[in-house]
Amino acid sequence: MRVAITGGTGFVGTALVKALLERQDEVWIISRTAKTPGAQTAKGLYYTTWTELAEQPSKLEGVQAIVNLAGESINQRWTAAAKQRVLESRLHATARVARIVQELKQKPEVVVNASGISAYGSSLSETFDESSPMNTTDFLSGVVRQWEKAANAIEVERLVKLRVGVVLNKKGGAFPLMALPYKLYGGGPIGSGKQWLSWIHLEDMIRLILFCLDNRGVQGPVNGSAPEPVTNEDFGRALGKAFHKPHWFPVPAFLMKTVLGEMSSLLLDGQRAIPRKALELGFQFRYPDVDSAMKELAGS
Repeated sequence: MRVAITGGTGFVGTALVKALLERQDEVWIISRTAKTPGAQTAKGLYYTTWTELAEQPSKLEGVQAIVNLAGESINQRWTAAAKQRVLESRLHATARVARIVQELKQKPEVVVNASGISAYGSSLSETFDESSPMNTTDFLSGVVRQWEKAANAIEVERLVKLRVGVVLNKKGGAFPLMALPYKLYGGGPIGSGKQWLSWIHLEDMIRLILFCLDNRGVQGPVNGSAPEPVTNEDFGRALGKAFHKPHWFPVPAFLMKTVLGEMSSLLLDGQRAIPRKALELGFQFRYPDVDSAMKELAGS
């Protein structure tokens, strides 16, 4: 399969490129800047830029799939300027993908467009799956609503809106920061500890993207999260157990709001999302529960 990826040098993108190359797919990474002339690349890996594609979209003629992972990191203080960058980077990249697809004579069969589990808003009591309505309750849920609306303009046979949860990996993403207090014997619940965390192991995230690319029955919203979401309290206990560290030091909500501002909603709010569509279509998670994920992440 010939696959083009935006955001291919990011946390999830890097792992996806590796997985695609391992199964001998041809991979095109679309980025803002050109690859350094003469730089060594892996067999089957090619680079192009948005500028080059605007001038010559035919470079991607024959590409069978596009995975759009591009977007400004949300792991920064949410100033007005930062929030604007987060939103515009996603809308701009998605609009560019739509234009490229429109220009191609041979359309890709599938586009997997990243989205967020925040689509459902936050709740302490409800359980959400792909049939649940979108609900704008905060900044991120508003971003996801506009992001998915922009994706609707991509004219392909199959459009997958992959609503990604918190992706866990020992060497990148949010997990190293989440584990640090426990390694320093200062881990504990954040806020009430009752807020839900819809998470997924990086390995399952990559496998799910490949599943979406390969299976014609997958389209529309797909929750990219493990079958067993957990509360912040239970996540912390599992983390402490895996690292053989105590779970005892609570962090008050007001302190998180003081330190992180509006971004504290990432830790203080949440939603219980179930990957019903993936499960019904036969996808099997290697890390379906938080204890199995923590054992791998802690190396135990």
